Amino acid sequence: SQIGVPLSVWQLGPKHDVAVFEAGISKPGEMARLEKIIQPTIGIFANIGSAHDSGFNTWEEKVREKAILFKNTDKVIYCKDHELIDRELHAKGFTWGYHEDSDVKIVKLTSSDHSAYLELHYNQYHRFKLPFSDKASLENIMHCITFMLMKGYTTVDIQTSLGSLHKVHMRLELKRAMNNSYLIDDVYNNDLAGLLIALEFLSSQRQQQYRTVILSDILQSGMDNAELYQQVQLLLEAAGVDQFIGIGPSLSKYAYTFSLDSFFYDNTEDFLAHHDLQSLSNRLILVKGARSFALENIVHALEEKIHGTQLEINLDALTNNLNYYRSRLSDHTRLMVMVKAFAYGSGSLEIANLLQFHRVDYLGVAYADEGVNLRKNGIYLPIMVMNPSEDSFDTMLEYQLEPEIYSFSILRHLLTFLNGRNMDIHIKLDSGMHRLGFDPEDVPELVDILLQHPHLSVKTIFSHLSASDDAYHNDFSRQQAEVFENAAKQIEEGLDISALKHLVNSSGIIRFPEYHFDMVRLGIGLYGLEGNDLEQHKLMPISRLKTIISQIKHVPAGETIGYSRKGLASTDLTIATIAIGYADGFSRAFSNGVGQVYINGHRAAVIGNVCMDMTMIDITGIEAREGDEVEIFGEHITIMEAARTIGTIPYEILTNVSQRVKRVYYTE
Repeated sequence: SQIGVPLSVWQLGPKHDVAVFEAGISKPGEMARLEKIIQPTIGIFANIGSAHDSGFNTWEEKVREKAILFKNTDKVIYCKDHELIDRELHAKGFTWGYHEDSDVKIVKLTSSDHSAYLELHYNQYHRFKLPFSDKASLENIMHCITFMLMKGYTTVDIQTSLGSLHKVHMRLELKRAMNNSYLIDDVYNNDLAGLLIALEFLSSQRQQQYRTVILSDILQSGMDNAELYQQVQLLLEAAGVDQFIGIGPSLSKYAYTFSLDSFFYDNTEDFLAHHDLQSLSNRLILVKGARSFALENIVHALEEKIHGTQLEINLDALTNNLNYYRSRLSDHTRLMVMVKAFAYGSGSLEIANLLQFHRVDYLGVAYADEGVNLRKNGIYLPIMVMNPSEDSFDTMLEYQLEPEIYSFSILRHLLTFLNGRNMDIHIKLDSGMHRLGFDPEDVPELVDILLQHPHLSVKTIFSHLSASDDAYHNDFSRQQAEVFENAAKQIEEGLDISALKHLVNSSGIIRFPEYHFDMVRLGIGLYGLEGNDLEQHKLMPISRLKTIISQIKHVPAGETIGYSRKGLASTDLTIATIAIGYADGFSRAFSNGVGQVYINGHRAAVIGNVCMDMTMIDITGIEAREGDEVEIFGEHITIMEAARTIGTIPYEILTNVSQRVKRVYYTE
């Protein structure tokens, strides 16, 4: 702030109406200088916390020092529930909070999933829907609402503004790294609380057995360094970390504190120059540090190098969706989650790892090799293979994968291969979809064969509804459920077993709770798309596909653009070539103005044909530069909209994203 504030003030000019400054301090004397530079007319005292405690003897001293910024302001907005702040600033405060004497009084706050409803009283009652429910965001929002009420904005104005807010992403990112490693990027800040959160995230990952933490000095903790780094050592041990790399003079000085395999460097440049990066193979690597150490250079050196197109996947959103569907189930109903087709394009291993952490009951894959990849990377949950082949039986037996048995042919091939060896299987019944499965009239013969081969253990009996997402076909869905239930009962009675029965998918979980039976199969709903469009507001989109502008060109009127000269410049145009094509999953059907992308607050249409690795877009009138980010789908262009544009379904948009596109996983 001592440098940033004056630099910002110098940018002010006659065209500006409002200036908003954030002023931070780390020791006494700094705020007096900032007050003279900013000379604020309205103040917001956000909160008081432990940051920079080392520069002050007490929190009271810190509050007094921060309050110097507002010595000449007319009003200061703050939360009256903060007693220390209220004691210092009550004479000029315009306050909010639960306190009876608050100017803006919180009457009621209720949370629902990832939103909240707020009732306030200021001259009259106001009710707002908030896009967040976490404590920090609510506190920030209350400062904004209080300021707007004080300035005379209407409830409608405020609600409209609230609707435009979104979370700050990219705090904890999981990326693929070189040498078959995974990288957790958390170079935003560094303190003990943040380290604990990052280590919890590290502990939840199972992609690799060995774990390395690269950590910078922890600055301004207010603790004695010897005690501080002893706590760090204990946290590392508890998280199962087997290798530690310390960056900074303080960590190097207290190297004796760390008992695990450790390396120490005075700075990031020293590490990059002397550490063998090739040794960081087959590992989970957490990189965490204060900004001043520039650990992002370590992240850049370690991460897998793939072109600028990325699919960002929000693991918090995925967890939200999982919990929502779980909330629709009774206590005894189990949950199978589908991670076939590269987890609907989201990354099988990473998604399966999160599901294992959240203790789902079963995973479903399409082919045996998908299951083998999960097993080789630490996934131990039961896995059902939906489309087994004769040549994969030995692999399934070796890796304890459980095949779906849907015909007498595949059953006989399996029996021949097993030759009396044990295997768990799943019986698929055709209740009316006519894709795979035993017909109801096949059940007696099926029971006879299974009775003769008790080494086959029937774990589940299941079928699939043809149109669970369409109320028009409700009668047919109920007919299917009746056929399935009768056939499953015959199998259970004939074999004298009690197998898990499952029928409904994501759509059916919502629309047919009476057919949940013993287990349900969650697929597309986990990935943020509710097929019925009845409960879409309860889900969170998990994916954002983005790329970059490779080049910008000015094309005069009359020129043509792209293959087959399909793009025509009817007037002078500015076009951008973006680093994505149909080989990345951006369908050729988006060609010639059909598809749009989002860049710098504007939509831009595709011009000409989509190429294999590149696409041209019309950015005439849009302020953009080479290297700027371009959203293909996500917050501004939803997957649903993209699918409708080319007459397909969201499944296809998701699963078409090529595996060559880099996946970045993050949690907030």
